[in-house]
Amino acid sequence: MTALNLTKEDLTTRTITIYEKDERLGGRLRYKERDGYKVDEGPTIVLLPNLLISLLESAGIDCEQLDMLRCDPLYALHYEDGQTFYKWSDEQLQMEEIKHHYPGEEEGYKKIHDVMKENFNSGKEAFLDRAFVDRKQFFTLENTRKLLKMHVYESMTKTTSRYFKSKRLQEAFSFQSLYIGGNPKATPALYSLIPYSEHADGIWYVRGGYAKLAQILQQELERRGVTIKLQTAVEEVITEGNVATGIVDEHGDLQHFDEVIVNGDLPMMDRLFTTHKTKRTYEPSSGCLLIYAGVDGAYDEQNIHQFFMSNEHEQHMNDVFKEKKWHNNPSFYLFNPSMIDDTLAPAGKSVLYFLVPAPVNETLDNEAEYVERVLQRAEQQYEGLRERIEWLEVKTPHDAALEGLFAGGSFGIAPSYKQSGVFRPQFQPYAYKNVYAVGASIHPGGGIPIVMQGAQLLVDHLLTKEMKERRSHA
Repeated sequence: MTALNLTKEDLTTRTITIYEKDERLGGRLRYKERDGYKVDEGPTIVLLPNLLISLLESAGIDCEQLDMLRCDPLYALHYEDGQTFYKWSDEQLQMEEIKHHYPGEEEGYKKIHDVMKENFNSGKEAFLDRAFVDRKQFFTLENTRKLLKMHVYESMTKTTSRYFKSKRLQEAFSFQSLYIGGNPKATPALYSLIPYSEHADGIWYVRGGYAKLAQILQQELERRGVTIKLQTAVEEVITEGNVATGIVDEHGDLQHFDEVIVNGDLPMMDRLFTTHKTKRTYEPSSGCLLIYAGVDGAYDEQNIHQFFMSNEHEQHMNDVFKEKKWHNNPSFYLFNPSMIDDTLAPAGKSVLYFLVPAPVNETLDNEAEYVERVLQRAEQQYEGLRERIEWLEVKTPHDAALEGLFAGGSFGIAPSYKQSGVFRPQFQPYAYKNVYAVGASIHPGGGIPIVMQGAQLLVDHLLTKEMKERRSHA
């Protein structure tokens, strides 16, 4: 996105080269494919569609290429006792759903919805739309008032407990911190913009999979003549004093550049700078056990997005984030895109995707048994699933670490108090005046539209800087 914004007509004089270690651009936005089956390997839930479209159009992308479908109900939450609770974007339908399952809690929903709406509007303007290279821009009287009013010193779980008596409702409106790898009990209430955005803007699906977006962006970069070097990892950023002068790639080739922008997982990118000494330690986000399956037949009666909630959900979260161990009865997410997209599997077949929140830096010794347990639980809604699976592939946090993700976490650094807002690495995290960074670990954080917003913040900075330099030489 940074390259796209910098290559718009008459916007800059930069000549850009992109280095990519894999065979295609996109990072986490890619497919897992086998024998005619295709499913997103990484992100699947499309949030903040208005922000996404706005950023793409700003970069000169024709959004007609994206066939976006709205998902309503948003998703289903399945419980072990057989209860299924639906989340809806429509406020009245959500009220009726709450009244049906949790009578007396409707007023709490109205209150938390209004509070989240106010927090979203003020939080987006004060934090999401701004960079904080200069910390003084964050610690203003106005921002302090907003922070206190938003109760950002509370966790998402604590906030929901002030409005709902039911433990299940508290979980249903706070587990969304897992979308960015955060512990609901530790993620600041600032991130309540996530559950609110589900109701305000809906959850969407990109026909062909979210990874199609990466293909569209790569095609546009190629059309604009941007040099893209695939399967060419950068081994070192060459520096002199506080200035980067170029890079050395895995083939030993040295190229000189005026600016360097890194978009790998921070702090893993520190290794590129031989003279840089890391002064700060970071907490990784949660890991994921990912299960990809090709299935004979389809489950068209099921929702595209579903969450299977464990009776031990709170203990599961504690094991993942505190004890750093695998929980035997986990909650998990199930993605069933074939119910609305027939392009992902051979005729008469479908694909499924499972995501189980998992600890980082911990191996799974009994992988086959653990996967079997997840599939067995899924059969609560997906009858006969295991005997219909034709293709099965598993990815663990250990696999993610081997691919270069920090500690095997799937979402960059954790969205904790000490790693949010001004305390999160900004787009200039190194002591080199022409080295910049984008990605999930950089402010404003994880999630595709949010990462794209971070790229936009960097572009705004670079273009402002360029304009000042032109004026000074005029």
